[in-house]
Amino acid sequence: MLETPKMEVKEAALLNPLQLAYMGDSVWEMLVRSRLIFQKKNVHHMHTECVQRVNAAAQAQAMELIHPLLTEEEASIFQRGRNAHARHPSPRHQAPADYAEATGFEALMGYLYLTGAVERICQLADVIFEK
Repeated sequence: MLETPKMEVKEAALLNPLQLAYMGDSVWEMLVRSRLIFQKKNVHHMHTECVQRVNAAAQAQAMELIHPLLTEEEASIFQRGRNAHARHPSPRHQAPADYAEATGFEALMGYLYLTGAVERICQLADVIFEK
C-alpha cells in the first residue's frame, strides 16, 4: 500500500466520518485490486470481481464478517460512519441499509489507513477474502 503521513489517532477521530469514508473507499478498492492482480486474471475478469467486491452490498457483508473482531475504538468509528448522512440518496440498485453499512465500513478503512494501521487493514481483509 502507499504510505501516507501518519495522522494521530485523536486527529483522525475528529475527522467527519464522510471524510474517513471518502478515504476508505479508495483504500478498499486499491486493496481489492492489488489482491486481484496477483491472481493473474485478465483485466476484464479483474474488473468484474472488483465491482462485485467494491459495492455497498458486498461491503455490508464484509462488515458482518469483521464486526465481531473490532476493537471498541474501531466499532465506534464504524458506528459514526454508518450513522453519517450524505447529502445524496443511496445509489440506485443499493439498499439504503447496505449503503449505511458500507459507509461505516469505508470510514473504518479510512481511519485505519490514516492512522497508519495498514497491518490491521490487511488482517481484516484476510478474514473478508477467506469467505
